[in-house]
Amino acid sequence: MVTRSCKADLYSGGQALPLRDRNRRTIISKEEIRLGRYFMPHRAEIIATVVCVLISVCINLYLPFIMRQVIDGLTDNALDRSALIHHLGTYLLLVVISVLFSRLLRKIPLKLSHKIEYALRTDVFDHLTKLDQEYYRGERTGDLMTRMSSDINIVRDSIGQGLLQGIRTIAVLVFASIVMALTDPGIALLVFSLYLPMVVIFFLILRVMRRQQKDLQEHVSEVSNFCQESFAGIRCIKGFALERRRNTQFEGLNSGLVKKNMVLQMSRQSLWPFMAFWFSFGMILILNLGGRKIISGELTLGMLTQFIQYLLYMQWPLLALSWTMSMMQRGKVSWVRVKEILESEPHIRESGTANTETGKLDASIQFRNLELAIKGRTFLHDINFEIPAGTTLGITGPTGSGKTLLVSLVARLMDPTHGTVSVGNKDIRTLPLTKLRGMIGFAAQEPVLFSRTLEHNIGFGVVKPDKNLIGWAAEIAHLRNDVENFPDQFQTILGERGVTLSGGQRQRTAISRAIARRPDILILDDVLSAVDTQTEAAIMAKLQPVMAERTALFVSHRISTLRYADEIIVIENGRITQRGTHAELIRHPGYYSELNTLQQLEEKLEEGA
Repeated sequence: MVTRSCKADLYSGGQALPLRDRNRRTIISKEEIRLGRYFMPHRAEIIATVVCVLISVCINLYLPFIMRQVIDGLTDNALDRSALIHHLGTYLLLVVISVLFSRLLRKIPLKLSHKIEYALRTDVFDHLTKLDQEYYRGERTGDLMTRMSSDINIVRDSIGQGLLQGIRTIAVLVFASIVMALTDPGIALLVFSLYLPMVVIFFLILRVMRRQQKDLQEHVSEVSNFCQESFAGIRCIKGFALERRRNTQFEGLNSGLVKKNMVLQMSRQSLWPFMAFWFSFGMILILNLGGRKIISGELTLGMLTQFIQYLLYMQWPLLALSWTMSMMQRGKVSWVRVKEILESEPHIRESGTANTETGKLDASIQFRNLELAIKGRTFLHDINFEIPAGTTLGITGPTGSGKTLLVSLVARLMDPTHGTVSVGNKDIRTLPLTKLRGMIGFAAQEPVLFSRTLEHNIGFGVVKPDKNLIGWAAEIAHLRNDVENFPDQFQTILGERGVTLSGGQRQRTAISRAIARRPDILILDDVLSAVDTQTEAAIMAKLQPVMAERTALFVSHRISTLRYADEIIVIENGRITQRGTHAELIRHPGYYSELNTLQQLEEKLEEGA
């Protein structure tokens, strides 16, 4: 699950995502969320598939007629050598044409399915980037990954094979039935009578398979999520020596997955032998009835052969139908799971009154009568103050008092329940999100780094970072000396979530990423908690000129860093209880002076030790 700190840190790189048109920030309406909309741009391919099917089916239905003419002609001695060669040449030519169109018939829909897969996966990823932290609090990363990969792959396969086999099967059944009915209504009626019980049993099995497929896909998500949590928390697992317990739990999940797969396969594989048996039974009935008619002179050997060829020709499409419908059921289940993502709506979205023509805003910030409640619990009460542009505001208070929530409101990672947050005296809900967040550089206490180079991570929030900018940002965060000791320096590949760096190095990388954007508003959320006091002093000495050029919100528990702020507020139980400069606050009784006294005692004890 993506945490609040993750979302806060991720968004600061929003300008570096050129995968889609950045101006396309509309949410797909629920009425538009249907699989058919992905077919509409590919009408030409669908028409080409239908044409190929019709040509291929018509040719294959005409071939038994040629065979009938040859057999009846040879039986009645009415076929000479030239006529035989003509029939055989025609047969061969039609077979070659059928093979060519069959080749196209396989290529076109499969290529189409990959195009739809690309569009669908891109839309899902694009939509996920629009959803806010409220959505990610209730979703598991492993489940989202399964839907993005496995489920979309299943949808793709069901489209490609479903379009191919579905159209062909319908065409074969319709046209073959018409030809058989015109040839001999009695035998045709016998063949049709075999369809009804086969179709009834067929769809009963498919209903069972749909439920089994849904259970299977949800279990796949369980396994994916378990693996993701295990690998992300491997330090914890090893630290508590829980490998054996975790392995046992995974064995249980894996065993359940195998069992559900086997149950589904048993249902799926039961269709094939059932269809094969029904065709064999039908062949016996046709030979019996047709043989009697040949003996009585009502039917020729060629006509019976023609019927048998039609039945054999229908056998593969109908056998394939069982496999295709099974795949369609899987695709339907997976599409519902993917659709659930597309139907999810973000709580934070641009209002209809958002002014896209807003000019340059000054970086002043205003909080007016602000309250924030989440799930019925109020975290911030009656917040009223203003931060003039170019001011550095220090924010402190006990753990859980609402400091991170307050700065998250500025970046509009959430909206207040009551009151407003304004930038440049404009309610941020009236500003385009890209414009608002483009003004902000945000570094969280628990930054998320990507498994790319250190250079990529520092320049993540910049469209076209250069080496000078990367070096400057690293220097300001007091990271450059560390980087020079890395074998590949800025080209060093970081492990997942920056695991190859220490906690302090990760925080300094986050600071570098935030200031590399040269933002108008800089938010640093307790980003020096993992560094020692000497490193902290060095960082603050270099950060001061940077913060002086912009509006800065600095969350910290350390008096040694808060003292650099132009003004400091203390938040306790969601309320501002103190406000003033460092010198003013240490003279007044309260949380800040007590924190100052406590930290001074700790420093003396450390010096004495």
